[in-house]
Amino acid sequence: MKGKIIKSVAGFYDVYTEGGLYRCRAKGLFRALKQKPLVGDDVEFDITDTVSDPMEGHIRQLLPRTNDLIRPNVANVDQALLVFAINYPVPSYNMVDRFLLILGRKDLDAILCFNKKDLAREEEIRELRETYEACGCRVFFISAMEQDSLEDLEEALSGRTTVITGPSGAGKSTLINRLCPRANMETGELSRKIGRGKNTTRHVELLSAGEDTFLVDTPGFTSLYLQDLEAEDLKAYYPEFVSRQDQCRFQGCNHISEPGCAVKEALKAGEISGIRYRNYTELFKELKGQRPVYRKKDGRPSQR
Repeated sequence: MKGKIIKSVAGFYDVYTEGGLYRCRAKGLFRALKQKPLVGDDVEFDITDTVSDPMEGHIRQLLPRTNDLIRPNVANVDQALLVFAINYPVPSYNMVDRFLLILGRKDLDAILCFNKKDLAREEEIRELRETYEACGCRVFFISAMEQDSLEDLEEALSGRTTVITGPSGAGKSTLINRLCPRANMETGELSRKIGRGKNTTRHVELLSAGEDTFLVDTPGFTSLYLQDLEAEDLKAYYPEFVSRQDQCRFQGCNHISEPGCAVKEALKAGEISGIRYRNYTELFKELKGQRPVYRKKDGRPSQR
């Protein structure tokens, strides 16, 4: 049988087929091959029980993936929806850029969604729209509690498999409940003490949001580490820098302290967002402080 993994919990994989849902285990050969089934994987499996509810089986083969992400652990997605609150809590723009970097390296399109627009000033909305549309993102401002604010976002998701992720407290579960009414996602109150929400998603799951439209819900998290990336390569993932780098005085300019830098000149002229440039310099410094990346014979990174 062939099917698609829609949920993974504690070593069990729920596999969806036209004939029904099967709860499967993965055969031991995957450990020997150092492979792990992911939500979104298309698989072949053997049926072991058709009487129990749900029916049961054993996954015996993973079919080729179009892509995969490590954090969150999902496969075969078309795009990513990054959900941040525009206020309460104030978003971490450094985290936004980390997301965009990881997605850019996976060649995944990013949709950036700022929730709680009713708590923001027009100037804040305008600045964020200009900042992130300049780097190629589709940007939406919504209030997850208001269904009529979601129409344009729903159109952007239609007919695609979208991984939806973001920090806790941004209203992600509330948004999913609006987009997928049968999801019944648990929502948590925002902690008044620490200013962020309690993570209410404990596993990765693929949810139906309409015909040929799926959302991959993922657990919340607090940090993203950039691995296998040299500081000098960081600028290639800032499109607004790339379009100006040929105008820099020095070839290979890192846009940090070099004279005659077209990116810094554009920053002074207000043509490049100060938010993006500050994040870039912080990430550049972080990557410079990492141990150098070496390659094993099979091409995988290894830090000595």
